[in-house]
Amino acid sequence: MSVDARRWLRRLVGTAFGRAVLACLALAGWALWSGGLFDGPAARQVRASSVYAAPGVDLDRAAAERVIGNRRLVVLIMAPGTDLAGTCDDTERATQGTLVLAMSRDGDDWDTYGCSRLGGDSPRDIGRSVVVESVISQGADAFVDRPVEALKVIVLNYDRLVRTGLVPDGARTISPSLPRYLLAVGAVGGVVAGAAVLWLGGRRAGRLADARRAGRDARADERAALGAATAVLAQQIIDLDSAGGAGHRRLAGDYVGLLDEVSGVDDGDSTGRLRERVEELSRRAADLAAETRGRGRR
Repeated sequence: MSVDARRWLRRLVGTAFGRAVLACLALAGWALWSGGLFDGPAARQVRASSVYAAPGVDLDRAAAERVIGNRRLVVLIMAPGTDLAGTCDDTERATQGTLVLAMSRDGDDWDTYGCSRLGGDSPRDIGRSVVVESVISQGADAFVDRPVEALKVIVLNYDRLVRTGLVPDGARTISPSLPRYLLAVGAVGGVVAGAAVLWLGGRRAGRLADARRAGRDARADERAALGAATAVLAQQIIDLDSAGGAGHRRLAGDYVGLLDEVSGVDDGDSTGRLRERVEELSRRAADLAAETRGRGRR
């Protein structure tokens, strides 16, 4: 592996996103493995079925499935000469909790191999398994040319073993592997978490938009108030125009400078300082007006 690739992997693993990706990949690999990615054709078939017929075997599979029903029984009908013990071992993970019978035609008889996966490893369970495996195929040799009829005999033997208590009663249950549940839960959790993030993000964006709109409205009100105050000041200066004098000229000059500042106000600027400036000039105009009226009375 190159230095750049190792550096990239270190950066990926060092982030929360990278660790989440690796965890998802590991979970997906586990799900594929436990779901039978590397199973042979027989194991893959009997994960969700009770009968497997090898290519070339003449068997009405639908009829065979109906004969076995939902019993804890799995029958593998293989081609002549197949290693039945190896076939039985290959289906171990796919047939947990069942009684498996592998069989193939051997001349005028059935060659059979049973493997019980109904009990544990205690001596008592092992003894029961030996009995069950030897009894389950009894009588099937009479129907070598009719596999479905042979299955009926095997089912009768199975039911007899159930009645004697050697095989536990109950139906076979086929459920997805744990990683698939975890993937499903993760997918649902991801959707819920994503929806929650979008909802919270939308609420936050809405609050920010409201705050910005309120700020814009407040600044617009300030500019409107500044414009009104400036208009009042302009009227005061116009009223003083007939009086003339140095004070009036200075006031008019300051007003012109104030107008330049007011016209340069942006949306984000504060108008507080300009309002104070307008109020100051308005007081000066009022003082000049009072002086003018005083001179007129004298």
